[in-house]
Amino acid sequence: MQFSLFYFDGDGTSAEAQPYRLLIDSARFADEHGFTAVWTPERHFHAFGGLYPNPALTATALAMVTKRIQLRAGSVVLPLHHAVRVAEDWAVIDRLSGGRVALGAASGWTMDEFVLAREPHGARRGVMWRTLDAVQRLWRGEAVSFEDADGREVEVKTLPRPQQPELPVWVACTSPETFVEAGRRGVNALTSLLGDTVEQVAAKITRYRESLARAGHDPSTRKVSMMLHTFIGEDLATVKDEVREPFSAYLRTHYGLLENLAKGMGLNVSLKDFSEDDLDSLLRFGVDGFMQGRSLIGTPESCLPFIRELSAAGVDEICCLIDFVQDYDSVMGGLGPLARLKSLVGREALSG
Repeated sequence: MQFSLFYFDGDGTSAEAQPYRLLIDSARFADEHGFTAVWTPERHFHAFGGLYPNPALTATALAMVTKRIQLRAGSVVLPLHHAVRVAEDWAVIDRLSGGRVALGAASGWTMDEFVLAREPHGARRGVMWRTLDAVQRLWRGEAVSFEDADGREVEVKTLPRPQQPELPVWVACTSPETFVEAGRRGVNALTSLLGDTVEQVAAKITRYRESLARAGHDPSTRKVSMMLHTFIGEDLATVKDEVREPFSAYLRTHYGLLENLAKGMGLNVSLKDFSEDDLDSLLRFGVDGFMQGRSLIGTPESCLPFIRELSAAGVDEICCLIDFVQDYDSVMGGLGPLARLKSLVGREALSG
């Protein structure tokens, strides 16, 4: 099992003088302690998450302060971008970093983001796959035809040439169909437990591996990476007390997660119908369950059984989302115990 750091939040309205201090310092820590990768997202028009409108920019910054860790987009919303721009930007980062980039691709989150798109929100999945195909071809140095503003077909090749001959690719997968298509195309899968149980994700991973094999790809060379909210400490009660309030505040700002939490409690309702008292009750009774069954929150020892369960389900890498706690000292203080968990998992794999 590999471990990486994943970023998703960050108050983009804050007047803090160094809003990217956590990103830079935690990435340095991960680089120095043998983590596999760092993932930075693309999020538009969100106060929380507003620090990350462009993963190419954050990856460029991290290329300058790290030496070995892979720099991944988690993820580029491809329907919002032209394939040429994506290929060019990430080729620059690949050269700056010595060949350390990887691209996570997504079809899009909200309708509002599609003010940046040239095609409608409803077409986003097909646009993502077409754009990804073009990016991969441009990365290899192939000429790709695009239509200009006058409707004329133009063949282009992009520069600079990247250092890596093939672009490592992950696709954000939630539905069984996306897992199957990712397998058919031979790309890695990025998933989560936000809307599923471990058993449900395990079934999707099985279909992904089967799709890889049918398409002639070696399943052992492709990776399933799972994003998990992560906060590790040395005392379980202290960890839960420290995380409960910021995690509740985080869930209040992410209605999609809260609705999944409600469904997990057997409440098939829309949160727009909830009163403040309803939301308080949902958070009070649901947060502990979410922390235990869908996140990596606890001590290194208490989290080991969950890691074993995920490994048995076919997960190859834990992408540790660390910035849902909006406190620099708390998050940085949890990285040492997280590194110890990573070491325990490594030693267990060697002895097993």
